[in-house]
Amino acid sequence: SLRTTDIENVGHTPRHHTLFEMLGNFSIGDYFKREAIVWGWEYLTRVLGLPAEDLWASVHPTDDEARQIWIRDVGLPAEKVVDDETNFWDIGPGPCGPCSEIYIDRGPAFGCGSPDCRPGCECSRYLELWNLVFSQFNHLENGEYVPLPRKNIDTGMGLERIASVMQGVNSNFECDLLFPLVKEAGRLGGKKYGASERHDVAMRVIADHLRAIAF
Repeated sequence: SLRTTDIENVGHTPRHHTLFEMLGNFSIGDYFKREAIVWGWEYLTRVLGLPAEDLWASVHPTDDEARQIWIRDVGLPAEKVVDDETNFWDIGPGPCGPCSEIYIDRGPAFGCGSPDCRPGCECSRYLELWNLVFSQFNHLENGEYVPLPRKNIDTGMGLERIASVMQGVNSNFECDLLFPLVKEAGRLGGKKYGASERHDVAMRVIADHLRAIAF
């Protein structure tokens, strides 16, 4: 996926890119919320082996169905299923609906120190790994939302993010997809990564933009 809406954040945060590789799956009418949630959880915990105790979920405040699936079918404690008003995928006329995001708690070392820190905080402690979009409405040209006859699933998980978690590094730029480019930018510029935040930002921007240009 190539997009430039976050370009000013690239290099300054651990997770923003102009090019990122999106993993995911679609279903148009074959399965819906329960399957998408349960299979997503199974993949993260049983296939990738991420600790269940470090995972959180967010839901749209009106989506009690998804909330109950997380609590009843997955077994996530209710306090780890948080409401997020932004959890609604809608880009104009066409299919749209609420979504549920899966976060991993990377620990206090990545956090802001606030006692209210939780998924949705602007700090880097809670990293969104996966977005499960439940397209159940058709957004009409007149602004009306009508139920779709065949509800569908559209999920997305950033390869760079999951690679950074699986490889135990501090940011997307330090995983093996990007770090060789970061180091080569430093070598060509005569700079060592980690010595200066200003130079580190520049090296991360160069690595990101090289991938986008090549793509």
